[in-house]
Amino acid sequence: MIRKFEPRDIEPVMQIWLSGNLQAHSFVPAAYWEQNVPLVRKQLLQAEVYVYEAEGGIQGFAGLQADYLAGIFVKQSCRSKGIGHQLLAHVKQLHPSLTLNVYQKNRRAAAFYRREGFSLVSEATDEATGEIDCIMRWRAGQS
Repeated sequence: MIRKFEPRDIEPVMQIWLSGNLQAHSFVPAAYWEQNVPLVRKQLLQAEVYVYEAEGGIQGFAGLQADYLAGIFVKQSCRSKGIGHQLLAHVKQLHPSLTLNVYQKNRRAAAFYRREGFSLVSEATDEATGEIDCIMRWRAGQS
């Protein structure tokens, strides 16, 4: 079931966020993600967030700021079961256009977004990590 985030969801959502970033971005020092936990916690409480809840727990979430998709994160044990697709389909129903950033080296995520209809807009070096960051966009009605 997909539902709106509630403040009581913050701990499991933060655990999924941190472990997901550490797993997907082995090319970025772990300290970078760990240092950003307080900021992300604060941002999540102010963002538009949807959680996927099943079997008594949160298995994934999608976070947005207006039409910017800050990320979709799925618990490692729940990946490749369509949860990310369901979360993205949900936010696509609410937003006619979405933009996101994904690291070039995060090939799995970049391929997922391409399959979901996102196209590359531009690439730049992320100053915080030194990694190539891709900006991707999706618009309703475009394939």
